[in-house]
Amino acid sequence: MAAIRPFAGIRFSQGHDISNLIAPPYDVLDEKGKAALQQKSDKNVVNIDLPHLPAKTAGPDAVYQQANATMQAWLTTGILKRDSRRALYPYAQTFKHNGNTVHRRGFIGLVRLSPFGEGHVVPHEKTYKGPIEDRMKLMRATGVQLSPIFGLFSDPRNEINNLLYQNAGRPELSGTMDGVQNDLWSVIDAEVENQVIDLMGHKPIYIADGHHRYTTALQFQKEMASLHGGTLPPDHPANYCMFVLISMQDPGLMILPTHRLIGGLGRFDMDRFRAAIQPHFAVEATNLSPDQMPEAVQTLANGPANTFGLYDGATKKLYTLRLINLDLLKRIEPKQSDAWRQLDVAILQRYLLDEILQPRFAGTTELTKGYTAYPEEIVPQVDGNKYQIALLLRPTPLHALEELGKHGEVMPQKSTFFFPKLATGMVMYPLK
Repeated sequence: MAAIRPFAGIRFSQGHDISNLIAPPYDVLDEKGKAALQQKSDKNVVNIDLPHLPAKTAGPDAVYQQANATMQAWLTTGILKRDSRRALYPYAQTFKHNGNTVHRRGFIGLVRLSPFGEGHVVPHEKTYKGPIEDRMKLMRATGVQLSPIFGLFSDPRNEINNLLYQNAGRPELSGTMDGVQNDLWSVIDAEVENQVIDLMGHKPIYIADGHHRYTTALQFQKEMASLHGGTLPPDHPANYCMFVLISMQDPGLMILPTHRLIGGLGRFDMDRFRAAIQPHFAVEATNLSPDQMPEAVQTLANGPANTFGLYDGATKKLYTLRLINLDLLKRIEPKQSDAWRQLDVAILQRYLLDEILQPRFAGTTELTKGYTAYPEEIVPQVDGNKYQIALLLRPTPLHALEELGKHGEVMPQKSTFFFPKLATGMVMYPLK
């Protein structure tokens, strides 16, 4: 089971408010997003965490060497400072959702690495070569894990947060990013640390976000082991990975669906599409207009499982697609579990995209795919040019992560969107 420990992190020392210094996860940023952060401050962590664009692609060695030079300069001049004592770091986010103020509380600590399928850390998504190569080059150059993995654990009695936040006063660091307030404390009480370590020692950890960064940490561990004759000392920093750990029962834990924007279809014919899926789906037109897209998405989220939405950009009409053949994927994916075959994202990917839209509507042209978790972004993008239709999803239920973990299965790409994203730059983990 999970092995947790505190660490002496690297933090900004530029006062209490670090709003201009933190950044979203590197993989959600493009050139415009990076430039906006750099305009806020030339000391924004994005200058180290995203040395090459586009994100998730490996760049030349020089850009990673420059990222390290920037970090070393900031450490030398005191912009960044390493804590003198090991700590666990309570980390809370406060944000608005549907008009309500929401608090999500967890903590940042180290988790002992274990290969997927062989230990306490459970994945739910596939990983790809490009992002791992990029993160590996950055980790080698800097010797620092810059952003945390997002991990989930079960704590129905809220024991761990009760321990960590029992004496929380004013946050030591606070920063607002994209309307989300990020607050950080440090706990250096040995008794509290030991109680948290003991409680966490019995819990599996499910990766919510950061699969590529975790896989990078595993590769870095192997690389460091090879430099030590094949085996690392048990307490070597490369044996651990920095996580933000949040209880599955936390009231602020929120999963949004990631809707698919689909292009490459030419002129989409809804009647032809309806006929193609009719044996397996009941298709109905709705009375909702495009400017009611948020209401459509919310209605879908509150509705029954295995129901999808479709927005046709040409006709500006919304439809619901309700699965009536619950064994639809049994023939297509006989080796997967029933739990996997009943996932909305699996049905969308393996049937609607792979079996219908790609071969019957796009042919030899590869489908163009876009993703968004925000309903207000759908209609402006699905205008018949780059994207012809949008396929709308319900949120993936949290229990699916646990269920698939039991079978060692992973979901299709972009199955979950945990909102809000974690901030990079609250605290960093030195690997040397």
